[in-house]
Amino acid sequence: MRLDVVTIFPEYLEPLNVSLVGKARARGQLDVHVHDLRDWTYDRHNTVDDTPYGGGPGMVMKTGPWGEALDAALADGYEAGAHGPVLVVPTPSGRPFTQELAVELSERPWLIFTPARYEGIDRRVMDEYATRVPVYEVSIGDYVLAGGEAAVLVITEAVARLLPGVLGNAESHRDDSFAPGEMENLLEGPVYTKPPEWRGRGIPEVLLSGHHGKIARWRRDEALRRTAQNRPDLIERCEASAYDKKDRELLSTMGWQPTADGRFWRRNPAVEE
Repeated sequence: MRLDVVTIFPEYLEPLNVSLVGKARARGQLDVHVHDLRDWTYDRHNTVDDTPYGGGPGMVMKTGPWGEALDAALADGYEAGAHGPVLVVPTPSGRPFTQELAVELSERPWLIFTPARYEGIDRRVMDEYATRVPVYEVSIGDYVLAGGEAAVLVITEAVARLLPGVLGNAESHRDDSFAPGEMENLLEGPVYTKPPEWRGRGIPEVLLSGHHGKIARWRRDEALRRTAQNRPDLIERCEASAYDKKDRELLSTMGWQPTADGRFWRRNPAVEE
């Protein structure tokens, strides 16, 4: 996978040299190119922003530097043999970044990130490049950062760990929270390791039983409990058919019940936590 990042703070992307992402780069699984947007400015102050049309506070990033920078990144990638570019625009006004979207992006061979600053990038830049390549406007949460570089790091790590060979154990992400399949609408439950007792606290006996079926059921139950407690919205929007008999029994004991049409689950307000 090729990654291009256009930014006014190239040094912000230094974490891409460490941990799993750094190792993936060293092995040639990720080909990362960080570009300084100011390289495509031509005034003495290397200006990348200007006042917004219509007035209002803040500044807007200009079309000129962004257009030239993206043209150069695309040209360089094509010359190097890359194909299938996708523009990823970190913005709080984008679609939520989810594990499902991380999987989708991990199947793309080339991602180009445009982390913005100030009030964002002149809209015409995205409209222009949407006529050339797919554009994903992505939000990592319902909050606003000083710039999009932190979001690039979040998205890159979530995507890179899904690439073949990046994780030491290819099955490691199968039981992650939100992982496609059985964990798609669940949070992962608690995990434990040695020693078996620490400061007077033990671990659930079932994990020592060696009974794989019982262990799998316990983990599923704990995932349901944690999801119900921390993210009840995930249960509410999940179709009832996604739960097996044991799931339904557990949800019922926690005060959940199917809707009138039997499609979804909802919390029974009469049942105390």
